[in-house]
Amino acid sequence: MSPVTREQQLLLRQILGWRAAASIAWSILLLPLCTAAFISISTIDLFHPIQWISSSFNDLYTSYVIFCLLLMSVVVLVISIFNVEFHAVVPSIPCSRLALISKVIHPQQVIHSVVHAVMGMLVAWCAAVMTKGKFLFLSVPCTASESSADDVPYMCLNECHLFLLLLGAFMGYSYSLRYLVHNMNYLPFPIIQQYKYLRFRRSLPLLAKQSCVESLYVVRNFCAAYYFFGYIPKAWIITTMNLHIDSKLHPLDTVAGLLDLSLLYHSWLCGVFLLITWYIAWLLFRIYSTEAHHFPVQPTFTEETDQCLPKILNNNPPPILKFLALQDLMFLSQYSFVRRQEVFSLSQPGGHPHNWTAVSRECLNLLNDLTLKLIAHQEAAATNGRLNQPSVGDLRKVPNTPGAAAEEHSLQTPRAGLLPRSHMPSLVKSSLLPLKTSPVTDLGSNLGSPFTPSPLSRKAGMLELSSPWHGSIQSPHIMRRGPKLWTSNSDLQWTAFPQEPLSKIAVAKVTNEAIQPSSAYLWLHSKKEQIKSFLSKRVLIMYFFSKHPEASIQALFSDTQMHIWALEGLSHLVAASFTEDKYGVVQTTLPSILNTLLTLQEVVDKHFKLPHVSSKPPRTSGNLADTSYKTLRFALRASLKTAIYRITTKFGEHLNAVQVSTEHNKRLQQFLEFKE
Repeated sequence: MSPVTREQQLLLRQILGWRAAASIAWSILLLPLCTAAFISISTIDLFHPIQWISSSFNDLYTSYVIFCLLLMSVVVLVISIFNVEFHAVVPSIPCSRLALISKVIHPQQVIHSVVHAVMGMLVAWCAAVMTKGKFLFLSVPCTASESSADDVPYMCLNECHLFLLLLGAFMGYSYSLRYLVHNMNYLPFPIIQQYKYLRFRRSLPLLAKQSCVESLYVVRNFCAAYYFFGYIPKAWIITTMNLHIDSKLHPLDTVAGLLDLSLLYHSWLCGVFLLITWYIAWLLFRIYSTEAHHFPVQPTFTEETDQCLPKILNNNPPPILKFLALQDLMFLSQYSFVRRQEVFSLSQPGGHPHNWTAVSRECLNLLNDLTLKLIAHQEAAATNGRLNQPSVGDLRKVPNTPGAAAEEHSLQTPRAGLLPRSHMPSLVKSSLLPLKTSPVTDLGSNLGSPFTPSPLSRKAGMLELSSPWHGSIQSPHIMRRGPKLWTSNSDLQWTAFPQEPLSKIAVAKVTNEAIQPSSAYLWLHSKKEQIKSFLSKRVLIMYFFSKHPEASIQALFSDTQMHIWALEGLSHLVAASFTEDKYGVVQTTLPSILNTLLTLQEVVDKHFKLPHVSSKPPRTSGNLADTSYKTLRFALRASLKTAIYRITTKFGEHLNAVQVSTEHNKRLQQFLEFKE
């Protein structure tokens, strides 16, 4: 991705800046309500309700409560800043236990955990001060038996106050750890747009419930930790502050001390207060930042060119800007007739469809990149454990014939073309055997269009009509992609007797000879293979290094939300162009769009036939942390089929005049007959 320009930074600050500021302001404004509820519940007295209510209201106006409100406002501000800085629209999914451990010990995460632990201790101190009673001060006068002869009392450690402070730090660190593990920095965009107030009100019951339950578990874990290690901070505080221990009180690092119900209740209430205030700040930022934003399609003034939708889509903006732009594209393609006309319009002067070219190019680029990524994953899954590793002798071997040079250049993996048919993966069907390449006449429909094959589009990863993947993804002319899914006799004949120009063969041979590995490389390669073989036999090593199949699949589809929006927007625009496109700008790219969608649909169908790929979406957890990214692949499959049906039902039999490959034409007929 290209670096973010100054204009994109200004636009990001303009869009996300005020949203973050609004969420922080509302979080601070709601803080007095949470504080009032905490004071009322902490001093509850059901036998004297009038006195309880009046004392609770009187406490709200005291100086120490006002100071605590100001201090907690600073805490909420710091927590919100971390929410803004650590946000992500694509979740980070560790595929192995070692990857998860590396995320936990990453310097950024360490800073995040330390700051949250300190903020948690400040909130716990405010809670202890507002609770009053035995939690008010860290040091208290000792009892009479502990005092000296001249009646000057010694100062003893108030272990209940220390217990709450350490609990706050532990609660803050636990929150930071859950924030990382559960991908709470992930911003899920809602499928159905609602008012911010309705989204917040709907989430409040779940927020309160999860805060109560999590606080209970954290207090339990902290009690166990304090029982074993509580003497360490207690001894350090006593030594540093020159305090004493009150012998008449049970120490809290014993079973009798931890069974104090009043201490457990106020500890749990302190944890609930901390989690609710932090979750409210996190929830408000998520609601504000995922609100839809309308980008202009055409600039009103010259200065607004960088803020237009086509410009943003094609300039590699920050991820959240790109997601908001694709979301806006999806909305305008469905609900805005006026903005669709701007997409289909021609430039004046010149009469070029710049808006449609920019929008369709970016959508096709996204879909083609996803197709290539899925193909690479399927090839890796099909060849994993089925191909022998190249030996030193194979690496030393130099092809002597032009056919061998072309074969090695096209496969780039020794012995990859010698995979017998008996070792084919089970996902390969008879209909997926290599077919003939698409005729050159297929390119006729795309001449002069913005999607004419070019070196730039190849570099971006576009599937072009002239590429080996056009028409059918089972073309035998797969060049420079490593191991193939299968190898047939026709492939071997093609590689043995190539029909390419001799110049290509010579270039392939010269390139192969120029990159012959040195003896040092061969020695390092053999040593690496020996180390890998040694470590793979150790159970403990494999426990940390082995990848979880489901996590790997989720990571593969982690950014699929923008592909779904690209599908929805592109298909709605194509369907609307049947009656709204006055100039026929969409018709010039309709073959490319159909080829891209049908190729992606074929690749997605093959993905669900791979081993270890579940065909049913997992159940949602029902927590505040969104887990919709785990089901994105199922949403992609449904959206892809719906998008193709949306186009076929609108155009009907007119699609028979569109030039596509034979394989795609058969698939298109199945959609036209509603047999898919």
